[in-house]
Amino acid sequence: MARLSEQDKNERYYLQQDDMYLIGSAEHTLGPIHMDEIIDEKDLPKRYIAFSSCFRREAGSYGKDTQGILRVHQFDKLEMESFTTPENSIKEQNFIVGIQEYLMKKLELPHRLMMICTGDMGKPDARQIDVETWMPGQNKYRETHTSDLNTDYQSRRLNTRVKRKNGQIEFVHMNDATAFAVGRMIVAIVENFQKKDGTIKIPKILKKYL
Repeated sequence: MARLSEQDKNERYYLQQDDMYLIGSAEHTLGPIHMDEIIDEKDLPKRYIAFSSCFRREAGSYGKDTQGILRVHQFDKLEMESFTTPENSIKEQNFIVGIQEYLMKKLELPHRLMMICTGDMGKPDARQIDVETWMPGQNKYRETHTSDLNTDYQSRRLNTRVKRKNGQIEFVHMNDATAFAVGRMIVAIVENFQKKDGTIKIPKILKKYL
């Protein structure tokens, strides 16, 4: 998935006895679902969502934010992954960002979209859009969601291809994105819905669960 390079190995937890790494996102297990497969064009897009625990050392953060629950070494996250034809991959990413915004609006959380510049994107990313949520306790917006369009960077490594209607075979394009990073959403809800007496007003969409 091109997320384990010499530069970012320090961010991962390596289990020497098992020669394995703990995943930093469900992206790493969703992406290879169609490894070495050829998918018929009529079956695209394929869309998945997965819940997993995620593990990150946050070595690059130099301890910043690691005392609370905004940036922690183990957290739970819902991650989306999709496979599309090349000509529809940008449209697909825009659709995914639309899902992220829909979820945020349902939670009534103030947020903004940020198009990330090339130097700040991950290595496989061709186009990255973040959702940043307003955090009153810090008096600034903080990143809570990421949407990554990877074009065929990952699919070439995974050998995941599409058979077109004319019989031509080419690599699919892949998108991955955050649905919810649970800890960060708790921070956002608590900070934006805390009342003067210290109690938390529950967002309307969540009341039926509480």
